[in-house]
Amino acid sequence: MRKLRALSLLLLLTGCGAPRAYQRARDADTLEAYRAFLREYPVGDDAEAAEVRVTELEFEEASKLHTVLAYKRFLDANPDAPQARAARALLEGLRFNAAKEAGTAAALRQFLRDHPEGAQREEAQRLLREAELKELSTTKDPRQLREYLRESPDDPRRLQVESRLDDESFARAETAGAGQLFVYLRDFPAGRYREQAKVKLLALEVEGLLVSGLLEEAEARVAGHPLGTKLKDFPARLARARAERVALRSTEPLARSAQVEHYLRSLEDLRAALVSPDPMDRWQAAEELGQHVSVKAVDPLLETFRAGRNPLVRQRALDGLRTVLSALPKPVADYEVAVRLESLREKAGSPELYLSMAALLDLSGRLGEAATEYQRAFVPEDPDPVVLRRWVRLREERRQSFSAAVAARQLALWALRVAREESISPEGNVPLAAARQLCAAVDNARIASEAIARARKTNTEFPEDLDGFALTASEALKLSEARLADAELLLRERTPGARTCGDDAVRERLESAVSERREALRAVGAKLPKLAPLLLEVARERDPSPEIRAEAAARLTALQTH
Repeated sequence: MRKLRALSLLLLLTGCGAPRAYQRARDADTLEAYRAFLREYPVGDDAEAAEVRVTELEFEEASKLHTVLAYKRFLDANPDAPQARAARALLEGLRFNAAKEAGTAAALRQFLRDHPEGAQREEAQRLLREAELKELSTTKDPRQLREYLRESPDDPRRLQVESRLDDESFARAETAGAGQLFVYLRDFPAGRYREQAKVKLLALEVEGLLVSGLLEEAEARVAGHPLGTKLKDFPARLARARAERVALRSTEPLARSAQVEHYLRSLEDLRAALVSPDPMDRWQAAEELGQHVSVKAVDPLLETFRAGRNPLVRQRALDGLRTVLSALPKPVADYEVAVRLESLREKAGSPELYLSMAALLDLSGRLGEAATEYQRAFVPEDPDPVVLRRWVRLREERRQSFSAAVAARQLALWALRVAREESISPEGNVPLAAARQLCAAVDNARIASEAIARARKTNTEFPEDLDGFALTASEALKLSEARLADAELLLRERTPGARTCGDDAVRERLESAVSERREALRAVGAKLPKLAPLLLEVARERDPSPEIRAEAAARLTALQTH
């Protein structure tokens, strides 16, 4: 028995068992049997024979399944096998039949990309031409037309396709608004509809002047523009604007009380206040300027947002810009945004200009594009608190509580840095700028603290991190409030009666104006029946307060149903 065991071990060690194992695999003649043999005996003459048979059986199995996936797997495993050529031919046939059955240009193009030298190449090219012709005769998708032109630069139908692309692109731009009209003009320097696009843009520009009460400017623009005569509805629109002006200029106290302009400083006074030495004058002017629903308010607010140094000035300018664009008729607001974006694209190259583009895109609802521009404008080593505040709000709106808290922490760190670094010294000049900067620090620290507190109430990841964020925000708020108190005490010592950070006289006046307008609009129907329809329509369409617009709409509906 011992001799038999030794002999068996010797045979195993010298490989003499391989022929018997190979014979068993041959008798079974299955992939599993041959693979089991190869795992035990990976080298040798029998192993080579087994590998050949495995390849044959794998091809037979792929042929039985006869699917794209089966042939691909075979070719991936055996790219140089004798059966590879047949497998490629069969794979090509399956793909060709699938593309032929689909009958679309996209499917046939994909087949030709996969098999550029295949046996069915000529037939596929013939079918592709037929499919393209069919699709081109019916499609209204500019992307398909552009793809065809890109894929077939020498096709004799190119001029016909370019013409259709021109047609479809303008048709879409016509309904999409000013932004797409500018895109059309850029993309089609020789387009058939360029004049029509320019006329539509001119009409939007003029409408902006009319709704802003700038009738003389609108008339001069139309009279002096080569395309002015193309605005066929301008006389009727001008007559309507004149009627509105008569109603708005009524000497009736109630009619005046129903209009927001009755409570505001003039545009000229507010523009002058935007360059006042006192940042508080500037941020209050920006807030009030946002109540003027006029295209003339857009550029001063945008420039203040772009170039202002005090964050509260810039924040109020951004808020005011949002109010103006929300209250203007949407086509007009879209035009005002689009025309400025076109101008900025031609000269963008600095963080400030990228920031202007980001704000315009953001305020027009194009958040994806705005995010890109915000990122280009962002300087990590000197973060912009206005942008950080916007990020907090956007992330909260998307229910990204932890991300909002991260942005809020950055905002708190900005406030903490200002509180530590802002210089207030009795030996220096009156610390007006320092006090106003610390006012911004307090405001932003409070915003950060409130945002982090909201995040802590949600089920967010890393709650221990939020605890640390809250401590940072609390420290920033306490220190900035203490430093602000010191600065304002010194300021009042130097200038008795100087306004402090809590001065909300302008905001209180604007809030009071909302209440007074609401009461006036409730009374005009009974007391000024002739003027009431126009006064209510103007308030419904252009008052800066959503609350007043809703009130005017309800009153107008009630007036029309009686």
